[in-house]
Amino acid sequence: MNNNEFEQFIQKNGKDILRYCRMLSCNNEDGDELYQDTMLKLLEKRQKLDPAMNVKSYALSVSTLLWKNRRKKFSTRNRIAKIDSMEEYAENGKQFRSSDVGNDPEYIVERRTETETLLALVEQLPEKYRITLYLYYSANMKLDEISECLHIPLGTVKTRLRKAKLILKERMEALGYDE
Repeated sequence: MNNNEFEQFIQKNGKDILRYCRMLSCNNEDGDELYQDTMLKLLEKRQKLDPAMNVKSYALSVSTLLWKNRRKKFSTRNRIAKIDSMEEYAENGKQFRSSDVGNDPEYIVERRTETETLLALVEQLPEKYRITLYLYYSANMKLDEISECLHIPLGTVKTRLRKAKLILKERMEALGYDE
C-alpha cells in the first residue's frame, strides 16, 4: 500500500475506526490515543498491507490488540502499585454528548438517560460480547468481517451478537424500559 492509498483508506475508514477506539476505551481522550497508536502501527506496516484485502478489519484487530495490551499493563501496574481501578477511571473520564433531535426538553432528557443507561449496560457486558457489539454497530462491520477480525467462526459472531442483544434487552426490561 503506497502513501496515496493509505491516505484514501484513512479518509474512507478513519471515522469508523476512531469511533470504535473511543467506544472500546470508554472515553474520547483514551480513544483518540488508541486511534493514533493504531494508525502509527498501520503506517509502519503499510508496505505489507494489500489494498485488495480487508484493511479495515486488520486495523480494528490492531486496535483491539493494542487496547488489550494496555489493559494488561494497567492491571499489572495496579497489582504492583495500587491506583484507581479501571472502572472508576472510565466512570470519571467518560464524557457523553447526545445529539438528540427534537425541541421537547423532556424527550431529550429521556432519550439521553436511556442512551446513558444502555451504554452503561453495554460496558458491563463480558468483553467478548462488548467487542462484537462495538465492531458491528460502531465500526459498521459485516458479520464475516468481524469473524475475520476476531479470528473466530461466523457462527460464533452471530451467537455473541444475539446473546449480547438478549442480555441487554433483559436488563433494560428489568430497569423498566419497554423496548
